[in-house]
Amino acid sequence: MAARPDLTALDLLVRVAGSGSLGAAAREVGMAQPNASRALGRLERQLGLTLLVRGPGGSRLTTEGEVVVAWARDALDAVDRVADGARSLAAERAAHLTVAASLTVAEHLAPRWLARFRVSHRDLQVSLEVGNTGHVLRRVRDGAVALGFVESPTVPRTVQSTTVARDRLVVVVAAGHPWARRRTSLSADELVAGDLVLREAGSGTRDTLVRALALAGLTLRDQPLELASTAAVKAAAVEGDAAAVLSELAVAGELATGLLVAVPVADLDLGRALRAVWLPERRPAGAAADLLRIARRTPGQPASGNSTS
Repeated sequence: MAARPDLTALDLLVRVAGSGSLGAAAREVGMAQPNASRALGRLERQLGLTLLVRGPGGSRLTTEGEVVVAWARDALDAVDRVADGARSLAAERAAHLTVAASLTVAEHLAPRWLARFRVSHRDLQVSLEVGNTGHVLRRVRDGAVALGFVESPTVPRTVQSTTVARDRLVVVVAAGHPWARRRTSLSADELVAGDLVLREAGSGTRDTLVRALALAGLTLRDQPLELASTAAVKAAAVEGDAAAVLSELAVAGELATGLLVAVPVADLDLGRALRAVWLPERRPAGAAADLLRIARRTPGQPASGNSTS
């Protein structure tokens, strides 16, 4: 494939056509006249054409030069459209921040973060995507969002992360459930053997439970009811006879009103870190960095005081 003509040389040629002077064209682009002359000479050699006739009274285009100038104008207009379009995209991106968060973070922490963020970024449009941890990680890896917030016990090496808050899971049951009347902590074996309503695979809540049980030498058995939202899991626990394992942030209201009762579990660490994640080559900057700072500095909701270990 033949080398493409230099855009600066084409620009010079178009300007010479307009002014009739190589010196004037060189001044317009901020180039010394000898350098401009050399650039046009290279262009002529590259194209194999004589484009200009230089004389004491100035420079004029040859017939071939006039044809090339017409093409050059079209080419330069196209390049200008690319540059203008790119600047518009950059301005639009600068005025719009898209982040993603897993359900617990999105429902119980992100609203406070975004409220504080809006105080200093009133002209910025912010979009918050909500999904489970697996979805958030995919969106970050795909480059679709600048920043994600997840609640899984670990994150893949393909992303970088920092802890923004800490949370713990609690085992909760309806007030009429036999476990609600226990005077002793539930054992991890009893938890695994019991009927549970679970979040779906890929959720940070479920991953945290699976990891905690694995560290205790236990495996989570299949359960008949798996639901894709925290609200659905809570409702199933309130109305049914199965226990649920959910974020303490998510069930604080139900625990306070007595709709659900926390059941302490012995010898099972259900604490977890809530993390911000991003691509290594796309470290948070500008508005994304500001939101990350707010997330790290904003205290989480106070714990309810119920022990899970």
